[in-house]
Amino acid sequence: MATVSFDKATRIYPGSTKPAVDALEIDIEDGEFLVLVGPSGCGKSTSLRMLAGLEDVNGGAIRIGDRDVTHLPPKDRDIAMVFQNYALYPHMTVADNMGFALKIAGVNKAEIRQKVEEAAKILDLAEYLDRKPKALSGGQRQRVAMGRAIVREPQVFLMDEPLSNLDAKLRVSTRTQIASLQRRLGITTVYVTHDQVEAMTMGDRVAVLKDGLLQQIDTPRNMYDKPANLFVAGFIGSPAMNLVEVPITDGGVKFGKSVVPVQRDAIAAATDKTVTVGVRPEHFEVSDIEQGLAVTVNVVEELGADAYVYGTAKVGDESKDLVVRVNGRDVPEKGSQLHVVPRAGETHVFATSTGARLSD
Repeated sequence: MATVSFDKATRIYPGSTKPAVDALEIDIEDGEFLVLVGPSGCGKSTSLRMLAGLEDVNGGAIRIGDRDVTHLPPKDRDIAMVFQNYALYPHMTVADNMGFALKIAGVNKAEIRQKVEEAAKILDLAEYLDRKPKALSGGQRQRVAMGRAIVREPQVFLMDEPLSNLDAKLRVSTRTQIASLQRRLGITTVYVTHDQVEAMTMGDRVAVLKDGLLQQIDTPRNMYDKPANLFVAGFIGSPAMNLVEVPITDGGVKFGKSVVPVQRDAIAAATDKTVTVGVRPEHFEVSDIEQGLAVTVNVVEELGADAYVYGTAKVGDESKDLVVRVNGRDVPEKGSQLHVVPRAGETHVFATSTGARLSD
């Protein structure tokens, strides 16, 4: 097992002046499950490939344990990688696929068989060891790719969007399996995904990237409760946080027909005449009287216990899309109006110009 450190690690692709990954600084604890998440092109896969040795590091350093591995070839880094497309050998059986790296390393056949059978037991693959990959489902192939990584007993697991080829139901069950397997094995794991639900449910900590820059690294709970800036606020959470630019007024901010109290420090720190207030869909109160914002209902998504109302509200001179969670037993009609106010203490305040968080 080992710690992993990105020390101002930078990657600039040939022909480009803008770094794909810009001075990334992350310290990953021994045995930690860290998830790198962000939109396409944010640098998350490049960061993982730098750690794997598949991309050059143009500045800074990468360490695994006490070793500086910045310029070591992949085979000398003691890592195992699980790819999005599984990368299994189609002509080999499951057992041969799982044990291939050990065979190359010169491990004797009896030991390879023992390690493969142990991994197969953990992954519920014991009855498939003599099959070829084409005779397996997507989920089973994914487990074979995991098994191939496990038998090597590396210091670090690297996983690059390993669930993106699975259907929705299988993704949910497989992400639970991967997370519980990692806890059991205790191997430091760096996991890349563009799916923020995956990130929030699997990681001990989550690192959000945008345009090659680290935006925030924290536990899923802290990131949900205290996003560091507007980008993280809009990216983490499903459905996304509602972000509304509102004027500052005496006692708080003007939110439609209501004045919503917010932290005095947040208002004092504001350099603009407005602030951007963030409210999660579940933190709106639906009011019986005309206060707050009037939301015209466009679409209702019924999920059983809850329902999400997708609507539009007039904010100043602009029309703003909002999402509000309501009771699944009390669903408004399409075209009707709701009056909503943020629940006390559940607002997030950001600087309109910089996007930085102002509230505690």
